[in-house]
Amino acid sequence: MFVTDERTLDGVARGRTHVDFEYSERSLDYQRRVRAFLEDLILPAEATYHEQIQAAGDPHFYPPVMETLKAEARKRGLWNLFLPHETEWTTGFSNLDYAPLAELMGRSWIGSEPFNCSAPDTGNMEILAMFGTPEQQKQWLRPLLAGEIRSGFCMTEPAVASSDAQNVQTRIERVGDEYVINGRKWFTGGAGDERCELLIVMGKSDPLASRHRQQSMVLVPRNTPGVKLERSLSIFGYHDQPGHMEISFSEVRIPAKNILVGAGEGFAIAQARLGPGRIHHCMRAIGIAERALELMCSRVRNRVAFGAPLADLGVVQQWIADSRIEIEQARLLTLKAAWLMDRVGAKGAHTEISAIKVVAPAMAARVVDRAIQAHGAAGVTGDTVLAYSYAILRGLRIADGPDEVHRRTLARHELQRSASREEAS
Repeated sequence: MFVTDERTLDGVARGRTHVDFEYSERSLDYQRRVRAFLEDLILPAEATYHEQIQAAGDPHFYPPVMETLKAEARKRGLWNLFLPHETEWTTGFSNLDYAPLAELMGRSWIGSEPFNCSAPDTGNMEILAMFGTPEQQKQWLRPLLAGEIRSGFCMTEPAVASSDAQNVQTRIERVGDEYVINGRKWFTGGAGDERCELLIVMGKSDPLASRHRQQSMVLVPRNTPGVKLERSLSIFGYHDQPGHMEISFSEVRIPAKNILVGAGEGFAIAQARLGPGRIHHCMRAIGIAERALELMCSRVRNRVAFGAPLADLGVVQQWIADSRIEIEQARLLTLKAAWLMDRVGAKGAHTEISAIKVVAPAMAARVVDRAIQAHGAAGVTGDTVLAYSYAILRGLRIADGPDEVHRRTLARHELQRSASREEAS
């Protein structure tokens, strides 16, 4: 526990505030159970998972071993741990209590899906839980929570700088009792999986409206006429199993009832979706960093060069020390953001969320980079998880908003605080 000033709560709660990162007993219990499941079943299954995909000759083939893991997770009650709404399918954890579970899952690149806690489905389920009508929830949220289908989130576009929502060019136009969609999206996670049945699409419905009222979000079944998967995009040459797809929409027609909330609500929905998702991403990145540090320590203790273990070299010890320091700093900042979100929501915690989105992926990439260096030539091969981890972490500095946009948010906040102090003095 530590004390923070009133600025942390952005005026929601005045005075000095005690920030308590102590996990509930329930969270501690789930941490033990998730760790045991990870070490006993998920980590040993990684090789089988990749072997089954390679044998199929399709990077988006769904390996049977995942169904085995999912069945066991459900049997153990480790299912839908992410959603902070308690239902017959979910646990109702707070962001703070879920954060260490996300970190544990992040230690393996297949670690989230066995628990039905993988992106983009988590964010899409949160959208449907918060904003979906009962009919939309019955049609889409229930099968997603049951792990029966997968989904994609269509926001980023290839022809514009998508970090500015005003640039979005995909059109969503009302025509009678339908919406007609035309445009192109890319890096739509999840859409390469044959089980993907739903696309949540953000587009411009009113170009003349105010900046944050121009966009809407609609629910598009993937098999709707006019929806075309153009290609699968790699990240530094890697394809993940659910895929990152480029998708075109040509005169795609959906019922008007498929809109989320209403016309002009797309930007607000996106902001609500991205807040929790960024905490999940950052905690998973910390999990990657922890595993990379463990691999680095093991490697340098067991490799000898010039008559001594690599661990005896001062520069290697500096890599290890710096990695531990940076991991702890990033974790504390991310837990603070999670704690704050639980109390004041994503809007009240927006500066902390921006901060962790800059800090955690960059930190994890540095730790992985050191581990690669410690492994020598082996570090750049597929023989360890390091090369793939580095590629994905580098991409994460762009996904969900590039570092520069988050730094802009933080700088503007600090400048506003400075101006307010000067006006008050």
